[in-house]
Amino acid sequence: MGLNPFSADARRRRLAKKAPPGPLRDYLETPFPDPGTPVDQAPILAIDFETTGLNPEQDHLLSVGHVEIVHGRVELATARHQVVLSHRPLAGENVSIHGITDDQVADGEPLERILPGLLQALSGKVLLAHHAAVETGFLKAICLRLYGVAPLFPVIDTLQIARRTLEQRNQPYQSRDLRLFNLRQELGLPAYQAHNALCDAIATAELFLAQVAASGGRRAPPLKNFLTRT
Repeated sequence: MGLNPFSADARRRRLAKKAPPGPLRDYLETPFPDPGTPVDQAPILAIDFETTGLNPEQDHLLSVGHVEIVHGRVELATARHQVVLSHRPLAGENVSIHGITDDQVADGEPLERILPGLLQALSGKVLLAHHAAVETGFLKAICLRLYGVAPLFPVIDTLQIARRTLEQRNQPYQSRDLRLFNLRQELGLPAYQAHNALCDAIATAELFLAQVAASGGRRAPPLKNFLTRT
């Protein structure tokens, strides 16, 4: 039986042929995890970006944090945090939220150096984020700018999982109920330092594992139960 031309794997292969030799092609040539894999066996990379805003066409990336989930556990030894080089002055309201200063971004790493390592860390894994449209939107825009191709990512979004759970229960909610901090509190997870990319990535990883545990069942459900359409 041939490959479904509309499947994520088929789209990944088509994009790999368009990408120039280098980090993005290497990422796209690596198969995605099988959607039928038990979720506690699926390789996952929790990611968080701190940015100057939500529009990847106008705003810019300030810092990147990520950590792996391996066999259903957050592996802190894999944690990574990088500040992105920028010579553009930061607005005061942004600094008060994420705490990143002009001096820090002036000493940061250029995106051209950060992105290859991030794509390598993502290879063969599912991208996990809270409100993942931010991370995928910036990643696609940056890859398009640097490599000429916007890639595809298998994605789990903890915000979408929470929303779907509430809607299935016919439980009313407000947008603040879907914030990372509030969802962690609802599931009995400890408070954390918000608006730091690595702390938020770890917090998202922990939230996801709590969401999986709360979904019930003696066996781990398949990965496909948690994937978000992108």
